[in-house]
Amino acid sequence: MKVVVIGGTGLIGSKLVAKLKEHGHEAVPAAPNTGVNTLTGEGLAKVLAGASVVVDVSNSPSFADDAVMEFFRTSTTNLLKAEADAGVTHHVALSVVGTERLQESGYFRAKQAQEELIKDSGIPYSIVHATQFFEFMKGIADSATDGDTVRLAPIKIQPIYSDDVAAAVGRTAVGTPVNGVVEVAGPEAFQLDELIRKGLAAKNDPRTVVTDAHAPYFGAQLQETTLLPGPDAHIAETRFADWLAQQQ
Repeated sequence: MKVVVIGGTGLIGSKLVAKLKEHGHEAVPAAPNTGVNTLTGEGLAKVLAGASVVVDVSNSPSFADDAVMEFFRTSTTNLLKAEADAGVTHHVALSVVGTERLQESGYFRAKQAQEELIKDSGIPYSIVHATQFFEFMKGIADSATDGDTVRLAPIKIQPIYSDDVAAAVGRTAVGTPVNGVVEVAGPEAFQLDELIRKGLAAKNDPRTVVTDAHAPYFGAQLQETTLLPGPDAHIAETRFADWLAQQQ
C-alpha cells in the first residue's frame, strides 16, 4: 500500500519509511525539504494522491506555547482536509504517553488539540502514544538546566528506543484503524532524575542533577505515574543500558 509519512525525514520518520519499504510498501517521506508543507498546504494534494494511509510523525520547530499550538492546529487541519479530498482511509499520528495528564504544558495542550482534531475528523484513525525516546533524554536535561544544575522530579519514566517506536508506528499503520489510542513503552521504569544522571555521566556531561520534587516537566507538575503507560501498553525490547552502550 502507499503510505505517506509526514515528517518522514526526521528521527522517527526516516526509520519508519525504511521499515515500511523493507516490508514491501510504497513509503513516501513528506516534509518541507521534499516539497510538502502542512502549514501552508503546499504539495499535499500531489503527495497524497493514491495514498491509503497517512502517518504524521512531524513536530513543531518551536516549543513556545503559541507557536506549538499554531503548528499542530494548522498542520493537522490542513492535513486532514487533504486526506478527506484524497480518500485516505487511515490516519495515524504519533503522540505522547500522558498527554492528557500534562495539560499545564503548552506543548502537551497542543498535542491534545491535535488528537481532538483527528478524533473529530471522520477519518478512521489510530493514535500511537509513546513514552519518551532514549534520544530525548538530553532534551529533557537541557529543558531543566539552570547554569550547571539540572533540576528534576523523582518520578517514574519508562523510556523507549526510537527504533522500537518506529516499528510500533509501522505495525499500526499497516493494520486496521483502532479509532483510539495504542500505547508503546520501553521495558524498564526508572526514576527520572536517576535516569538523566546516568545518561549525562555516560556522556561525560559535567552538569549536576539535583532531585527536586517540585521541578516542572516542560511547564507541568508531575505525579508519580504521570509519564507511565497503562497496563495494556505494548512493551518494546531494547533496554536503556544496551542502547547507551551502542552510543559509546
